[in-house]
Amino acid sequence: MLDGVKVHELKLLPDERGFFTELLRQDWKDLLEDEWVAQANLSYSYPGVIRAWHRHLKGQIDYFIVLKGAMKICAYDEKKKELDEIVASEHKLQVVRIPGRYWHGTKTLGNEPSLTLYLVTRLYDYSKPDEERRPWNDLAIIDSKTGKPYDWERPPHK
Repeated sequence: MLDGVKVHELKLLPDERGFFTELLRQDWKDLLEDEWVAQANLSYSYPGVIRAWHRHLKGQIDYFIVLKGAMKICAYDEKKKELDEIVASEHKLQVVRIPGRYWHGTKTLGNEPSLTLYLVTRLYDYSKPDEERRPWNDLAIIDSKTGKPYDWERPPHK
């Protein structure tokens, strides 16, 4: 994993009513370090939708929790030419931590829409957004497994 990218498995507590889980706790220092959430966002994406690439240069950290459906979450270190791919879904609840300095993006997998809660450590500034963008198919994003430009459509088993 890239430095600072982390995946934290969530513990489900099932009972006859359904289940309960803690999504984020301030005392999870192994995940949060010394950060805390400034804003919570909800994203609904149709099957196959790619939301990429962007990054934040003022220290923002993003935390993704896929509540419904499945999603591929990617982070790319431009200096090292290294890329992480994480598949998160409603069937494997986890918090995925992405430091904003990495180019990152998502793709909804399967035939169902995805519903993702994402939390950030900095408030969005409407007048001066901390966001740089690149196209989803930018040839400068290199897949460290293949050495070729990253292909969001590449099957995971190849």
